Amino acid sequence: MKIIDASDLIVGRMATKIAKLALQGETIAVINCEKAGYSGNPKIILEKISKKRDMGGPFHGPFYPRQPDRIVKRVIRGMLPYKTTRGRAALARVKCYLGIPIALQDKESETIQTAINDKLVHTKFTRIEKLAKLIGAKI
Repeated sequence: MKIIDASDLIVGRMATKIAKLALQGETIAVINCEKAGYSGNPKIILEKISKKRDMGGPFHGPFYPRQPDRIVKRVIRGMLPYKTTRGRAALARVKCYLGIPIALQDKESETIQTAINDKLVHTKFTRIEKLAKLIGAKI
């Protein structure tokens, strides 16, 4: 089992690496999902997420989550062929957590070097925790 710490990682870049590992058969636990984030203008990002949340109705999809761990899992799902048997099995191998669960505290975690936000040219980086609170999550 690989444990990946999502602190200060860009969600999209992190999700591509996690999706590749999951398709190869790895079991992955993503911790500190609320500390990951999106790069870009926060107003535009909030607009896009709000538009996704408002699409459809209460009984018709698409259903877009509010909680940070579920947002990360949804982004990872977007990188997988989740409608196939292979993709569903890969998605089932990925677990996302808020903070660090007690069962994983003693184990060593990794980070994805290509997804660290220090490599951004611009400094606009918005944490998922902040966006989740703005769209109505109770954290």
